[in-house]
Amino acid sequence: MKITLIGLGVREGDLTKRAETALKNSKKILARTSFGSLKGFEVQTLDNLFLSSRNYDTLNKKLAAAVLDAAKECDVCYCVDGAVCEDAACRIILKRHKNAEIIEGISKSAYAASVAGLSQYTAVSAYDIGELKSCRAAVVYDIDSELIAGDVKQILTKFFGEETECVFIRGEEKLKIKVYEIDRQKNYGNQSAVAVEEGEFLKKERYDYADVETLVKLLRAPDGCPWDRVQTNESIKSNVVEEAYELADAIERGDDDGIEEETGDVLLQAAFHSVLKEEQGVFDGADAITRLVKKLIFRHSHIFGKDKASDSAEALGVWEKNKTVEKEQKTYTDTVEAVPKNMPACMRAQKVGKRAAKCGMDFLSPVSASEKLSEEIAELLEACVAGDKDAIFDEAGDVLYSAVNVCRLAGVDCEEALRHAVDKFTKRFKEFERLAVNSGERIEDMDPSRWDYYWALAKNAIKKN
Repeated sequence: MKITLIGLGVREGDLTKRAETALKNSKKILARTSFGSLKGFEVQTLDNLFLSSRNYDTLNKKLAAAVLDAAKECDVCYCVDGAVCEDAACRIILKRHKNAEIIEGISKSAYAASVAGLSQYTAVSAYDIGELKSCRAAVVYDIDSELIAGDVKQILTKFFGEETECVFIRGEEKLKIKVYEIDRQKNYGNQSAVAVEEGEFLKKERYDYADVETLVKLLRAPDGCPWDRVQTNESIKSNVVEEAYELADAIERGDDDGIEEETGDVLLQAAFHSVLKEEQGVFDGADAITRLVKKLIFRHSHIFGKDKASDSAEALGVWEKNKTVEKEQKTYTDTVEAVPKNMPACMRAQKVGKRAAKCGMDFLSPVSASEKLSEEIAELLEACVAGDKDAIFDEAGDVLYSAVNVCRLAGVDCEEALRHAVDKFTKRFKEFERLAVNSGERIEDMDPSRWDYYWALAKNAIKKN
């Protein structure tokens, strides 16, 4: 049987002639609830389903099921307030019933936008507020309770800021409020909506990643910043590394305020590079983000595909497997050569050793690796005795790489271990100098035995602290 879905609009008088004709010719009229615009028609309301539903999702499924069941016996008109396109139950019906006609009405969002004076906006039901993305203006309808209003306030605060002005619409009533006041109104109903629009760029309370790119473009405009205008990907490449280290430093300090600031600085570098490439016609920020998301989906095939992973080790294995496929790395050499050459040397050495070991060519243990380290140290000493500068340079590298292999097989992060050792030495040296100077010693005049004496004192002092 045929189902006709009718949007009744928002106010009295919104019922269209076409809808009125369909209602007059209908054998059965169902309505989500009682509507004044249906006065004079024989209507069966579905109010009873509201009481038996645990949540909005369950309600819509039950409403759709009731309409579909009725359509098994005769043609049915199902009426909703606002527009059919904004009604979740209608969307379910359209997916499940092929013989359905839509007679659209004025939507709640369109009405709210017209009251607020918005021409371009993103519309979303309050019950789907979690799906709202960053936008210049938004209209949120179906704010029918204080609880839902609280959810709306939280999301709009995220995108627009709690102090931003918005328009609260309730039927014919229009009220200018701040976003933080959305859940402080006296009454809510299915005709309640909020319309909000971001302010001027320089006066906005909240910004997003797109705004970062916009700012970079403003700075690089002909009347922008002279420094920003002349930058290239090459000229600012070191800034990425510097900002990443500053972020890592803030993390190690446990400085949340610093982490927030430095995270923003890292994002700025990403935005700057993408804007530069957009100017060159290579790619833009959206391309980079799209590639990132697709890559993460592909590499997490244990989540989004058929692979399985019961722990972090197995998950990492799946990631590495997918990465080699994505990078078209067909040999072990391909994976080794893919390690960036501008990585810190210690970090690169460990990564190269780890990838090379995947083919099975590796030391059996840290102990066997240490034998190679001893061999390399002996060769370095021989080069030192011979005074061969080229050989010394070469053997020194072998010693350092062998030391990395020992640490790697011992399960140590070599970069972290070396940094820790340098920090430890720095602290001990500071205490060593303090103790010696306080004792009236001149460090530069002390003999090795005195150095050892004060160094031992410094080590003990640091341990106690």
